[in-house]
Amino acid sequence: MLFKDRTAAGQVLASKLADYANCPDVLVLALPRGGVPVAFEIAQALNAPLDVLVVRKLGVPDNPELAMGALAKLPGTGFASGGVRIINQQVVNDINISEEVIARVAAQEQRELERRESMYRGDEHFPELTGRKVILVDDGLATGATMWAAVIAVRQKNPQEIVIAVPVAAPETYKQLQTKVEKMVCITTPSQFYSVGMWYEDFPQTTDDQVRELLKKASNLVNSH
Repeated sequence: MLFKDRTAAGQVLASKLADYANCPDVLVLALPRGGVPVAFEIAQALNAPLDVLVVRKLGVPDNPELAMGALAKLPGTGFASGGVRIINQQVVNDINISEEVIARVAAQEQRELERRESMYRGDEHFPELTGRKVILVDDGLATGATMWAAVIAVRQKNPQEIVIAVPVAAPETYKQLQTKVEKMVCITTPSQFYSVGMWYEDFPQTTDDQVRELLKKASNLVNSH
């Protein structure tokens, strides 16, 4: 199954999440940047607020697309108190990556995570997650490292339910993550997965400006209801 673009993928996902429409305790949390256009469609269809949880993949230095881990933290918390760092031990062992290299990549990604967070959120307070139904959205899952980091970060705040919603996922990743959350909604898990972008006709990079624009639009929609 090919999605036309992230907007179309978000609309398909939204139809599978109809049970969550008009629930006051639902929050849609996008993993930027690519997850934001998908999540925007879901939030709009469900009449739910949209926010972002910035997570960063720790890419292998000579092959940045390959994740050796991921970082996440909830806005408003420091890395020391609320930060999550997960490492894919298999990748680290296979390529023989030193702790020093991991630390260097992590420090770099931590700076980028904080830059994006302040760019997307400014001084906005992060919403309360305790007791809420949190729908975590991305445009697709390859290794699932960033989504897993996001789940751990959100779980620290005792939500009532965590739902992962993605258009496409590698089958192995789908199986692993499905056991970590209350519900997982995924339209397709192709056996010949290769990459997320392969499952979209149109898959440009989402820009920081687009993220900010969609968040602003979503917040105006919620405030106007």
